[in-house]
Amino acid sequence: MSIRLVLTDVDGTLVTPEKELTERTIAAVRRLGEAGILFAVTSGRPPQGMAMLSEPLDLNTPIAAFNGGVIADRDLEMIEQRVIPEELVEPIIDELAGHELSVWLYRGADWYVKDRSGPHVDRETATVRFEPTVVDSYDALRSGVAKLVGVSDDHDAVAAGAAAVQDRFGDHVSSSLSQPYYVDVTHPDANKGYVARYLAARYKLSAEEIATIGDGPNDVLMFTNSGLSIAMGNAGPEVKRAARQVTSSNAEEGFADAVERFILPPAPGRP
Repeated sequence: MSIRLVLTDVDGTLVTPEKELTERTIAAVRRLGEAGILFAVTSGRPPQGMAMLSEPLDLNTPIAAFNGGVIADRDLEMIEQRVIPEELVEPIIDELAGHELSVWLYRGADWYVKDRSGPHVDRETATVRFEPTVVDSYDALRSGVAKLVGVSDDHDAVAAGAAAVQDRFGDHVSSSLSQPYYVDVTHPDANKGYVARYLAARYKLSAEEIATIGDGPNDVLMFTNSGLSIAMGNAGPEVKRAARQVTSSNAEEGFADAVERFILPPAPGRP
């Protein structure tokens, strides 16, 4: 069965380690459109952190931010939103903090931190291209929370925090590693597997007609809801094992390689 939609992760996959789109990547997405193949993106980023993709990639499919916690259109107008239950926000923050993780909170269009100089805040600011709001307390921000993030350069602590949240609150939230230093906590349906199913329903596709490309553990649910799953060369061993194919790294334009090798029909004269 031929591929009719490509769904890709962003950081570690679609963009370079410097968070840029290459001309070859832009051309690969354009060729997908010329071949009649839909193209969609999903990321743990907030919606406005995806805005830099819309124009160069001419996005016309819904944008799935916060791993599917928010589905928005090209103009970032919300189509649907799934938030963490209000009564769980404080205990989840306490659980993450108990593992000595810094905690960020995303609510609506806003990103909140308690420490502007905390771990990876500068990195995230450069990635999403807007500044966080610094607050002393999250007490007044418990409603409408799309995502909580636990952050640390102690990767074992991050993994332990992710597991603890999943064990304690797993019926009510999704807890997964988007990077070794980030644990993302969202609504249970805010995961990339849901995004693949949402797009399949929206465009009347079977899972076999969807190709997915990613590098992180939170991309594996997306893989299991697609017919062709492709792991990046920079992905960890468990992510590569979960995929049907492996491409090169995002430092080597692995997304474009994947599209050219595994998805697009061969050009005339090309084997």
